Amino acid sequence: MADTSGIRVYHAPRTRSIRVLWLLQEMGLPHEIVPVKFDSRPAGDEAYAEIHPLRKIPALDDKGTIVLESLAIMQYLLGRYGPSPLEVTPGEADYGRYLQWLHFGEAGMMMPVSLLLAHTVLLPEKARDPKLAKWARSEVDHLLEFIGKHGIGDREYLAGDRFTAADISIVYMLYLIKVMRQFDGAPENVQAYFTRLTKRESWVAATAVE
Repeated sequence: MADTSGIRVYHAPRTRSIRVLWLLQEMGLPHEIVPVKFDSRPAGDEAYAEIHPLRKIPALDDKGTIVLESLAIMQYLLGRYGPSPLEVTPGEADYGRYLQWLHFGEAGMMMPVSLLLAHTVLLPEKARDPKLAKWARSEVDHLLEFIGKHGIGDREYLAGDRFTAADISIVYMLYLIKVMRQFDGAPENVQAYFTRLTKRESWVAATAVE
């Protein structure tokens, strides 16, 4: 069995490191959480730049192996410390579907969600662009409709008839939309999906870390 000692996660509240902590909780892997200051950009300090040269969050240090990007970290942990039911394998019928939704949480959702976050919450009032915020909100609405119709439908989970890393990927982005108070118009099945999955003890533990 692989040695799980020495896993360190560089974390700040509400950031993508929640995905990593959620996965670690689900996998039952011991880990150390290293808080990173996120009240200004770039995150952390010059010492953190030795771990993540761009000073973004998250970062993983696994006994000297540094992995950046939340989805890459999840895939690394599943590959290094699996097998795990959180991953749909190539031999399963939903393998392609699993990969699609795993990466959709970043590749498909990142730009409009980030723009909406910036122009409704993060930027100073005078720097916000209402037209850009309106466009981003429209795009986010389309994404939520797409997830409701083509992702969830009448399913409980996105792939493999079980909770997987794909759900972790998507639910985090839904969480950001909810933080922005832009989630009320989401399809009912998307809202129910989010409510159901954020009741998991692993989610509660991951989001409780300050």
